[in-house]
Amino acid sequence: ILYLLEQDFPGMRIGPEPTTDSFIAVMQGDMEGIIPGNALVVDPKKPFRKLNAFGNAFLNRFVCAQLPNPVLESISVIDTPGILSGEKQRISRGYDFAAVLEWFAERVDRIILLFDAHKLDISDEFSEVIKALKNHEDKMRVVLNKADQIETQQLMRVYGALMWSLGKIVNTPEVIRVYIGSFWSHPLLIPDNRKLFEAEEQDLFRDIQSLPRNAALRKLNDLIKRARLAKVHAYIISSLKKEMPSVFGKDNKKKELVNNLAEIYGRIEREHQISPGDFPNLKRMQDQLQAQDFSKFQPLKTKLLEVVDDMLAHDIAQLMVLVRQEESQRPIQMVKGGAFEGTLDKPMYDEIFYTLSPVDGKITGANAKKEMVRSKLPNSVLGKIWKLADIDKDGMLDDEEFALANHLIKVKLEGHELPNELPAHLLPPSKRKVAE
Repeated sequence: ILYLLEQDFPGMRIGPEPTTDSFIAVMQGDMEGIIPGNALVVDPKKPFRKLNAFGNAFLNRFVCAQLPNPVLESISVIDTPGILSGEKQRISRGYDFAAVLEWFAERVDRIILLFDAHKLDISDEFSEVIKALKNHEDKMRVVLNKADQIETQQLMRVYGALMWSLGKIVNTPEVIRVYIGSFWSHPLLIPDNRKLFEAEEQDLFRDIQSLPRNAALRKLNDLIKRARLAKVHAYIISSLKKEMPSVFGKDNKKKELVNNLAEIYGRIEREHQISPGDFPNLKRMQDQLQAQDFSKFQPLKTKLLEVVDDMLAHDIAQLMVLVRQEESQRPIQMVKGGAFEGTLDKPMYDEIFYTLSPVDGKITGANAKKEMVRSKLPNSVLGKIWKLADIDKDGMLDDEEFALANHLIKVKLEGHELPNELPAHLLPPSKRKVAE
């Protein structure tokens, strides 16, 4: 998240082990600060009211980090707690972690699973997490992070091992998309795969940038999914109601029906030609049914199901046409700011940079000048560009400073004036601490 925003956010902690046991909603706000979970679920302007059902144990570990950032004008990010492994996962979190994840999974547009290239073990908790995301595989992307810390041959083995492990847990006919890279602003430890990492980063950024544009279609898709699930739910409830005796033996019959729920699923599937994937989780449904009074269930109302079918066949089709029309008439929405700015040019500048014989990741002023004079800008202008780009004032340029110099040359060639001081949004991420 730091890499995408190019800015720290309140409550952020970064370390080699999972450093947060909280869910943090990182959202746009005029003032930087943190809103605690109990306040969030009563705020009518925030979409979190239903999270109240998970109780205090969860709400004490849920916060909203607000800050002004251009990236957050288009998207919000939910940072989930680090996944526990080994002995640590035995200690209960005190709330239903998988159920909270499922709640968020139903509502978000993209789910990104982060793997550390050094630690590929998929723990029991991670398996539970991925199972909780069942039916949302289309939203899932995987990032194999810190990939610059291992050699190419080993990276290929790690990638293969990850794909094999995921294949056992994620049941999709299509292979899940895995992005390989090093998503932080430090120099690459092993730069052999630089071009691959940059291409992967571009693909991931394009994927995230397209989210606002397709938001309306995804909401419609979600509505269709919910309508189909509601139909299945109605069939299950009415079947249970029909089987119940009117007077005696209710408790025994209820136990029998709960135990035979898999058979009831099978019968409904055959009678109504319903896909097995549309049925609710068997074990969870059995657990939920234990506390219900089956005699109070409603019988099947075929008129209501006909209305749902009509909505799916006609209303949704008309809405699809309207969404397409609206999209063609309004400007394309894209995520802007942070790491999404200027991402298309840097790989090109990097290619030039590595032809200029860098030593310890830097090129000399003489080598940089040979490239800069190609712009045919006067020496006085190139001198000003050099001063702005050489942020650490060491008389040399690293890859970020070189990309910045080229960007400023482009700005000047397009007829714009150069700033007297470098604006904050042009400061490369790795230089921010130096500047401060």
